[in-house]
Amino acid sequence: MSHTTIDTLPEAVAAGLAAGTLCPYLGPGLLALCDGPRPPADALALAALLTARVSVPAKIRNRLTAAAQFIENFKHRKTLVNTMDQAFAAPAAPSALHRWLAALPAPLIVDCWYDDTLRRALSARDDWAEVQGLSQSEHFGTWTGWYGADGHATDAPQEARTVFYKPWGGRSPASNYLISDSDFVEVLTEIDIQTPIPAVVQQRRAALGFVFLGCRFDDQLPRAFARQVMKRSAGPHYAVLPETPTRMEQRFLDEQGIVRIALPLAEVAEALTGLPQPA
Repeated sequence: MSHTTIDTLPEAVAAGLAAGTLCPYLGPGLLALCDGPRPPADALALAALLTARVSVPAKIRNRLTAAAQFIENFKHRKTLVNTMDQAFAAPAAPSALHRWLAALPAPLIVDCWYDDTLRRALSARDDWAEVQGLSQSEHFGTWTGWYGADGHATDAPQEARTVFYKPWGGRSPASNYLISDSDFVEVLTEIDIQTPIPAVVQQRRAALGFVFLGCRFDDQLPRAFARQVMKRSAGPHYAVLPETPTRMEQRFLDEQGIVRIALPLAEVAEALTGLPQPA
């Protein structure tokens, strides 16, 4: 299969985001655009922070989900949650791109990291709702939790202009985290038949394409989640990925028909945020 890589930002990306026909799908790399203090912005940095606070065996110190599982097994789930809370306690100041994305008329925004930066950017609006993945060790039988713009738990709102979906959970508003091996095994066992993915997300994605910003696919977990969240969506799909993809990343991009935009994220952010603010 041929690789589709371009080194310019297609007008269709900016137009689709502004029109609400393309869904922003955010990864931890977006934090690099924020000024000032930032929480950990990749799995290795987060593993280092967790294992600096709680001692784990050397052989799993750099493996985030395994280190989290060890903490959960030997120190209790509450210790793991508290350590994650500490890791993400210092909020990042939303970047210009966070603020631009938060002003979009997007039916759906997906964010696959634990920080609350985009939630903070969305706080100027009240017409959105957030849905987060839940750990089965804490919420057995319930896959997701819904929260209003005010941070209070709510029922799934069909009428929200924007649904903000955090499949791995997040620090705010309720310290929900998919982080340990068992957390992910529970979800991945069911995700192929879509059980853990909210019905509203499934409905809305049917008319959308995806734009991946700040994401890498060099690990099985981000690939698995992106593949299942994108399932049965309309397309087209784009990924801002300036780094040369690994073999597995390239295979994933080809398999999913994702056009790689080989530009630095900061350059794409500048191009997008220089556009007029969406109405």
